[in-house]
Amino acid sequence: MKILTVENLVRKFSLKVLTGENQLQQTIKQSRCHRPGLEFVGHFDFFPTERVQILGRKEITYLHKLSIEERQMRIGNIVKYHPPCFIVTAGQEGLPYLTQYCVEEGIPLLCTNEPQMTSEFITKLDEYMVKTLAPEIAVHGVCINVYGMGILLRGKSGVGKSETAHTMIGRGHRLVADDIVVLKKLSPRTILGTHDGKTKEFLALRSVGLLNVVRLYGRKAFQDETRIALDIELTKWQKNSLNNELDHEPRYTEYMDVRIPHIEIQLQPGRDVAGLIEAAANNWLLKQQGYSAAEEFTRRLESDSSW
Repeated sequence: MKILTVENLVRKFSLKVLTGENQLQQTIKQSRCHRPGLEFVGHFDFFPTERVQILGRKEITYLHKLSIEERQMRIGNIVKYHPPCFIVTAGQEGLPYLTQYCVEEGIPLLCTNEPQMTSEFITKLDEYMVKTLAPEIAVHGVCINVYGMGILLRGKSGVGKSETAHTMIGRGHRLVADDIVVLKKLSPRTILGTHDGKTKEFLALRSVGLLNVVRLYGRKAFQDETRIALDIELTKWQKNSLNNELDHEPRYTEYMDVRIPHIEIQLQPGRDVAGLIEAAANNWLLKQQGYSAAEEFTRRLESDSSW
């Protein structure tokens, strides 16, 4: 199980620790934060107590308008649920009452160092927590970004995945991961492909060795992560197999219960594999826009036969 702690947030976002220096190892289990608005007025039916609690200008301004007794009651009602931590956005001052309760209950109270809109900070924080806590698996293959979309290249060892990726880099596309591809499930429909850190920027080519694509081809040859749109399997050429996909139903590969469109490309000397991958990527993009060449071709046949 992946672990995210309050200390991880402090380091990632350079947060100032106001209280709870000894409680920074508290774990965070929910991948999204929460702004306690209804809770401050007494509604706790759906209070996500395991989420990081964000206090922005609206929340702090409301608390300042309350009497001392009512303010203590409102804050005490929330603090007793023991959320992982409170984060106050920059520019909010006069928090002795909140500091006192957090000290008494052993809850980290943090503050952003640079002034920024609460909504912008929440967006960044949620994105980081979702990626960090996302379920993940590692698969053998190569991940590349083609025309802004992620493609996972799979196939048996030695089939030519890395060599194909190298050719794609030469055509202006980007390497994401070679050999070990880490797949993260961000949502029921989204798989993110990235590297494991150790192989970052490296591409291994048989007979040549290990290459650092950034040093060789510049920053544009690599990117850290990409959303996986296509799963392409490179296989050896089968002479008697049917290679026309016109009449075939779309095929998919499932990763952590997320279906990714699957295409098989058979290899043969002289085939422009990189060009086929580019064609597959462009064809997928057209399908997302509602166009299918196969459907249009079928309509033309039907229209012609009606005569």
